[in-house]
Amino acid sequence: MADRPQTLPGLNDALKEFIAAQKMFFVATAPAEGVINLSPKGANTFRCFDDQTVAYLDLGGSGNETATHLAEDGRMTIMFCSFADEPLILRLYGRGRVVRQQDEAWPELAAFFAPLSTAGSRQIILLEIDTVRTACGHGVPVYEFKREREGGAARDE
Repeated sequence: MADRPQTLPGLNDALKEFIAAQKMFFVATAPAEGVINLSPKGANTFRCFDDQTVAYLDLGGSGNETATHLAEDGRMTIMFCSFADEPLILRLYGRGRVVRQQDEAWPELAAFFAPLSTAGSRQIILLEIDTVRTACGHGVPVYEFKREREGGAARDE
């Protein structure tokens, strides 16, 4: 997509298409002091709402450090990297917030994740993007996607 690194104020159509094609992404948050949490995500749970706003359906699983860190500090980075022939690394920097099932915004936001089931979902994590950065991604190996894992909380219905 681009061999030269770019810094942008938000997403463009080409980057949204790149995101839609990815099977996996990574989320990083940190408290004011302490360890950084970095988690892999997948299962078709990511959505772009506009050039400045993205979200993912957070499935239950291990701890809930992301929500704890966002409540304390709000800073979040989401990273996508191409494992296909065309290399690219995309990082989204901004402020995140948590929307839980009991929150007023839940029904409207959850509708964007259809046809996934939100029954086993813990929350929706929203990111208001401050900065978008790309990198070449030539150091990332090429991998072939085989399948989604069985037993995930969100599945196509």
